[in-house]
Amino acid sequence: MNSIKKLVTNFSELVMFKHSIFSLPFIFIAMLVAADGWFGWRLLFLGVLAAVTARNFAMGVNRYFDRDIDIINPRTKGRPSVDGRVSNAQMLGFIFINAVLFVVVAYFVNTLAFELALPILVVLGAYTLFKRFSALAHLILGVSLGLAPIAGVIAVSGEITTWSLYLAIGVMFWVAGFDLLYSLQDIEFDKANNLHSIPSKFGAKKTMWIARVFHLLAVLFWIAFVKEANLGLWAQMAVLFSAMMLTYEHCIVNKDFTKIDKAFFTVNGYLGFVFILLIIVEVA
Repeated sequence: MNSIKKLVTNFSELVMFKHSIFSLPFIFIAMLVAADGWFGWRLLFLGVLAAVTARNFAMGVNRYFDRDIDIINPRTKGRPSVDGRVSNAQMLGFIFINAVLFVVVAYFVNTLAFELALPILVVLGAYTLFKRFSALAHLILGVSLGLAPIAGVIAVSGEITTWSLYLAIGVMFWVAGFDLLYSLQDIEFDKANNLHSIPSKFGAKKTMWIARVFHLLAVLFWIAFVKEANLGLWAQMAVLFSAMMLTYEHCIVNKDFTKIDKAFFTVNGYLGFVFILLIIVEVA
């Protein structure tokens, strides 16, 4: 029993399960808006399963293929994927199981979700490969999480709406922006090991400005989402709150790079939570 508990703990650390707070709110925001209210317990259950298995797959692929990088990076050398707590065979099994579960869940959602399941998995797995040859990897990560609201609207309505695209693009720039800030921690390591990232290519100061532009674009696309979806005051407040939180995030990082973890986890976690809470009030 203890060995099972230990394995679960190691895999939870491997995929950083608590970081699901970034993707989960926006899949349900899209579902709430598409359904104009409550979308039912069945879709809630399937939505959680889809989001969790998709993220587990993406993180599993990332950790598996990044072993050679993580083992020499002082910040990541203690990860279960490189310190022996989780074997290569266990990681491959974990990746395969979550991929299968994601496709099965998509089958039970609807036809369009099932048809897009495999292409989505390809996109989710692409981030790890992209950072080997392109600084655009930050945007690929953004696209990966931006798929969440697209998946949400497909689950409810079986189609992709214009407002869901605006919401998704906003998520893409939001995620890419805070990934740029997070990547500042590895700027010297990336340079020394020929890894492609915007911080290693353009430096910290320019990266900060690019992250600001990305977050400005995120807010503008979320404004377009609210307008296109004909949402009201509470949704407008959600976007305003998001803009305030992103501004605060940049103030934290600008003053002290050691506060990046606080900016990354705390601020962005609250952003997603408050955003969905205000959308719930809006549709209710």
